[in-house]
Amino acid sequence: MVSRITVRTRNGEYPGELDDSDISNAIWLSNRLTVEINMLGGMMYGELPLDVILPKEGRTTKLETGDIAYWPGPGAFCIFFGPTPLSGEDGQPVAPYPVIRIGKMIGDCSGLEEAGDRQKITILQSF
Repeated sequence: MVSRITVRTRNGEYPGELDDSDISNAIWLSNRLTVEINMLGGMMYGELPLDVILPKEGRTTKLETGDIAYWPGPGAFCIFFGPTPLSGEDGQPVAPYPVIRIGKMIGDCSGLEEAGDRQKITILQSF
């Protein structure tokens, strides 16, 4: 079962779906989270410490545009909406460190680039 979310930025709202992992459930069940984001090319990330046991497997640096991930090291929520500094010629996002893929944005999320560095986003439950 997937859990739907809405990511609200200063320039719009973007729908997404989370998988059924413990990480995703902790995010979705929080109902409403505010995260201060940082931008790194086509990657948005912000500190979101969770009280869950993180899996050892399933970590990757290769992603697809629209992937939602959790970066265990700093405890950060990430969205990959375009090429990152480590991307190759194919333009696919590459995380700077291994992350755990937990979901996918629905539709065009390229407008996330306009959210702005050091701004806040809100992650909301959607039905």
